[in-house]
This record gives sequence, C-alpha cells and structure tokens, in this order.
Amino acid sequence: MFDADDLEEIREAREEWEAETVGPTVERFGERKEEFTTDTGGQRVERIYTPDDVAELDYGEDLGFPGEEPYTRGVYSTMHRGRLWTMRQYAGFGTPEETNERFEYLIENGSSGLSMAFDLPTQMGYDSDAEMSAGEVGKSGVAIDSLADMETVFDGIPLDEVSTSMTINAPASVLLAMYIAVGDKQGVDREELRGTIQNDLLKEYVARNTYIYPPEPSMRIITDIFEFCADQTPKFNTISISGYHVREAGATAAQEVAFTLGNGIEYVEAAMDAGLDVDEFAPQLSFFFNAHNNVLEEASKFRAARRMWATIMEERFDAENPKSKQLKFHTQTAGSTLTAQQVDNNIVRVAYQALAAVLGGTQSLHTNSKDEALALPTEDSVRTALRTQQILAHESGAADTIDPLAGSYYVESLTDDIEDEAFDILDTVDEKGGMLRAIEQQWVQRQIQDVAYERQREIEEEERIIVGVNEFEVDEEPEVDIQEVTEEEEQKQIAHLNDVKADRDDEEVEARLAALREAAEGDENVMPYIVDAVKAYATVGEICNVLRETFGEYQPGTAV
Repeated sequence: MFDADDLEEIREAREEWEAETVGPTVERFGERKEEFTTDTGGQRVERIYTPDDVAELDYGEDLGFPGEEPYTRGVYSTMHRGRLWTMRQYAGFGTPEETNERFEYLIENGSSGLSMAFDLPTQMGYDSDAEMSAGEVGKSGVAIDSLADMETVFDGIPLDEVSTSMTINAPASVLLAMYIAVGDKQGVDREELRGTIQNDLLKEYVARNTYIYPPEPSMRIITDIFEFCADQTPKFNTISISGYHVREAGATAAQEVAFTLGNGIEYVEAAMDAGLDVDEFAPQLSFFFNAHNNVLEEASKFRAARRMWATIMEERFDAENPKSKQLKFHTQTAGSTLTAQQVDNNIVRVAYQALAAVLGGTQSLHTNSKDEALALPTEDSVRTALRTQQILAHESGAADTIDPLAGSYYVESLTDDIEDEAFDILDTVDEKGGMLRAIEQQWVQRQIQDVAYERQREIEEEERIIVGVNEFEVDEEPEVDIQEVTEEEEQKQIAHLNDVKADRDDEEVEARLAALREAAEGDENVMPYIVDAVKAYATVGEICNVLRETFGEYQPGTAV
C-alpha cells in the first residue's frame, strides 16, 4: 500500500525523531513504564506507529470491504448502519415467574433480544428436588425443571418476535427441545425460531466445568443438534463457540482467539466425520467473545478472529458458501474485571468494554451490571447496563460508520500481531493432535493458568493498577442493594415440580424416555426423542439421567 521510497523516508524521520525529540525528553522526565504492553501482556506497544509498521498490508487480501472476504471489516455490508447489534441483557434468577417479569421489564425498556441464565442444577442436569441441588436452586439463574417452567418464562412473549440466547451446555439439547416445544404450543413455525444455544462442551473441560458426559458422547449430541436444527430450525444458531469463559479464566486476547477457533475446528471436524456437509451446518455456527478493558486490543482481536475464521473455513474445510466463512459473534463485557470495591466504577469499565465490542463489529452484546461482583443484578443496575448500550448506539457516533478504526497504523499492526500469535498457538495445538488431545494433556489449561497467575501477581505487587482495589481506594464503601433468592423460593419451585409430576401421564413419560434410551444406545439422532420427552413433561433431570446411564459421566482428571 505504501511506496518503498516513502517508507524509507518515514523510517529515517522516525529515527531522527527518536534521537532528537524523544530522547532528551525521556532522559529528563522518563516515561510511566519501562515497557508498555497490551492489557494481557500479549503484545508490546510501541511509542508510535507509522506506515512502516503495516508495510506488508494488502488492502484487498487483508481488509477488503464489509460483507466480503476476508470479513476483517465486518460480516455484513452495512453492519450497524443497517441494523444495530442485538441488545441482550443476561437475565434469569429464582423462579420462572420472576424471570418472566424480568424479561418483560427488559423488553419494555428497549432490549431487542433475551439472554437466559440458568441455575447451577439446571446447568448440571439436575432437577430442583435433587440432593445435589440443595441451596443452589435459582441462585445463578432461573430454575428450569420441565416444559411447564419454560412455558412460564415465555408467557406473553411471542417467540416469533424475539431472539433468545441460552447459556446452557451439557443439557443444551433438552433446553433447546423445550424452547421448540413452547414455540410449537404458540403456533410459531419452527423455521422462524431465532436464537442461540451455547452448547460448547470443549470449553467446559477447559475453563468452566459444567459438564455431564464424557467428550465423545457430548460431541455426538452436538452433531445431532447440528443435523436436527439444519432441517427444523435453520435460523437458530446451534452452538456458540465460546472464548468468553476461556478469557475469564485468565487467557490473553490471542489465546482467547486461538483456543476458541481451535474448538470450532474440532466441532466442524466432528460434524463432517458424522457425514454432515460443511456448507449445510457451518452457517449456523456462532461465536461468543469477551470484551476486556483495553479498547484497541479488543477491537483488533475481533477483527483478527473474523479474518482467521474465513481462512480456516476455506483452507481447512473447503467451504464454498460465503456464510460458512463468516464469523458471527456475541460479546459480553468482562465479568472478571468487575470489582466489589467502588461498584460504580464498573459502569465505566462496562461502557469502555461495550465500545470495544461495537468498534470491533459485534452482532449482539450483553453489558454486565455494576453489582454483579456482589450478587444477581437488581432492576436498576440492569437498566443502567442496558442504557449504556443505547447511549452507545444512539449518541456516541460509534455505530455510524463501518469499522472506524480501519487504517490506524496501531490497530492494523495489532490485528496482524494477534492473528500471527493465534495462528502460532493453533499450529502447536495441531502438533499435539488437536484441541481434544491438547485438553487431555492439560496443555491448554496450563497455558491459561500461567497467564492468570502472572496477572494476579502483577495486581498484588501493584505492577498493574486496578482502580479502587490496589490504588485510589476509599475508606468506606456505600451500601448497595442486593438481589437475593430465598429458601422460600426454592421450596416453591420444588412444590411446582411435584405438581407437574402429579398431573402428567407417567406411562407416556416412561415410554418416551425408553424411546430416548434406545436411540441413545444406537446411532439415531436423539433430538426428536428429546423433543417428544419434554412435550410429555419429562424433566431435565429425568432426561439427563437416561443419557447419564447410557453415556456415563465425565470424571475430572480422566482422559478426554
């Protein structure tokens, strides 16, 4: 893009500037640090960037135009000028009735998509009355035991008018089946259902640990979902390949991209090994990334990830459908950056993180609430988080032009650096036999743990400033309203579960669970049988127990 003679002139001018202008100033006053790096220490940050730092940039090959390969500048031709990102607010707590009220509240306040959080028992495939569920019902999200609960959550919410993201993994097939069943009862054509299930089990073994079954049957269920949804619910994203939790566990930006796309490669390979055509299922793959504090690093990360996925899908998998090469992603602001100290500071952190996601071209966005380091968010804090997105969309100007940071010497250089480092990591993963084998060897986990340890050391030794935590502290913290889930609400949920069991046809439930067991023991797609079971009001626990008995349970420390 740049003339060789011009570049040489710029190099000489920079050397002169360093020696004659910068040198005396640094010698006299110094700089704030000996070395500047990006937020996670992945890349060195130079004093200035010039055309020389992007001398190899080829506009057509490396950037192109929005909606065209390599999608660096966005997967859609008009991006946020045509339609704003979907504004989701992660919600769900206590009983289904309370979650329904929160969803209605969010819709009334301008949320354009729902994002559903489930309590820990539901995430682990247990009913509310299970011994393992005691004390956890409704605490980290809504308790869902049966289709009756899902019907309550979406009472008065037409599924043909909303897009719903569900953060659910091991029992994703069951919760998706319930969502489909609610749509059927509402009379919504399955082809019109829109949303996403997370359904990303590989990252559970790495970073989050809400797994049930061993990897092999987990991958079988995932590919069954791919096949079923390609035919039944083509607008529903069948997986949200998640770097979010990898980053929350401590990964750098480049590691987040590499391990996320590495997991994506495993899922594509598993689906193709199962006989699926890449261009049939790949357009419904979606991704889920974290937005941290370093605005320019995060925006560059998103741009690099898009370009990398287009390359991977074309060169590794011979994808021909342009939609198979488009990395579409949801972003959530970084929960790990929220502090219990001076919680109002979190509003500022979230705003900058949201800006990074928008500048990076996200398709949907959840902004964390200021009080989430303490408890479930209150209505007031959720409204502030949503207003953050709305101000960003309608007042900041950040959404008025596509990829506004393109052409920045720093951003383009950083995009290249993140891409190069992430591809280097993927090369190492390939040498180890792929992500499954790298996870089995604990290599992925160790890479993340090493970064997390170093980051914590920096904070404790005050090499890294966290405002309000190790610098700019206050003596007294103001009181904060806390959203709590009570023992009474847990007992109410259990009583409701007992009522559902008392009213249903037990013989029909047993017949449908038996059919599911037979399908799981064979090689049939399990999804139609799970849909049949939930429509008979079989519970999450009952369905997952059938699959536990068939597939077994994964034990930490065993080979994946």
